[in-house]
Amino acid sequence: MTLPTRPLGRSDLTVSALGLGCMGMSEFYGPRDEQEAVATLHHALDLGVTFLDTADIYGPYINEELVGRAISGRRDEVVLATKFGIVRDLARPLYRGYNGTPEYVRSSCDGSLRRLAVDHIDLYYLHRVDPDVPIEDTIGAMSELVTAGKVRYLGLSEAAADSIRRAHAVHPITALQSEWSLWSRDVEGEIIGTCRELGIGIVPYSPLGRGFLTGAITSPEDFAEDDVRRHHPRFQGEAFAKNLELVDTVRAIAESKGVTASQVALAWVLAQGDDVVPIPGTRRRSHLEDNVAALQVLLEHDDLERLNALAPVGERYADMTFVAGVTPPAR
Repeated sequence: MTLPTRPLGRSDLTVSALGLGCMGMSEFYGPRDEQEAVATLHHALDLGVTFLDTADIYGPYINEELVGRAISGRRDEVVLATKFGIVRDLARPLYRGYNGTPEYVRSSCDGSLRRLAVDHIDLYYLHRVDPDVPIEDTIGAMSELVTAGKVRYLGLSEAAADSIRRAHAVHPITALQSEWSLWSRDVEGEIIGTCRELGIGIVPYSPLGRGFLTGAITSPEDFAEDDVRRHHPRFQGEAFAKNLELVDTVRAIAESKGVTASQVALAWVLAQGDDVVPIPGTRRRSHLEDNVAALQVLLEHDDLERLNALAPVGERYADMTFVAGVTPPAR
């Protein structure tokens, strides 16, 4: 099956108009089912979803291995993206740190290539900017990977406008991956404007608001005990109740069109520009098919006006903490 494609910014990297985020297949959102995850990855390729996203810290490490096994024999069908730069400590499961040193750039890339069982990475992201390392040094080392043929294109994740400009001055940045949805609008304005000025594609992660915009979550008790969303401010207390009102609007528009709330939420992200390629994550084939069908949903001007007026209640989360009680390094 062939899906519509979109170029990432002004680069010559073309991807399926909808990608697949693979993080939840290995961690963070409840119990794993590796057999279903692999089946979902295979089904994604069959449907024409060729843009797959992973990272070394998912698992940690095991998500890259899972993706590598799933694409074995089908590498030429895949635009493969992975990330490095967030550091975890297995002795302290809640800890998150940063490392953007040139030495870590090189060792991380080699580790990802080994786990993915591939000879090159199509799009290699700096997962977070290391505040203690000049971004010019990090991107300089990443550009050497391009010269060596280990990486084709470079990206950034959750970077500020100034960091994007400084990085792009060293080596062309092909994509910025940041959270963007009806649930999270923080990147609108300076960050999106900078990307468009420089010709950088935009890859929204969590375009379904970490599942909230699907309408399937009606109570904090819907989450498994080990689901990190239990600790996110928007999923707690009065914020949770207020945010359900946001979902009511999404659901009402969906019902008027005979589609699902998920499809409306994804259609809104897709409507933000032809340089936008969302990567909704899912672990199940049925949800994957629902997401792909969003490419056929057309939102009218009035629909977009109603959706643009929505605003979530509560903080997203302290970036990089993912769970309560962890203080990230000072920026």
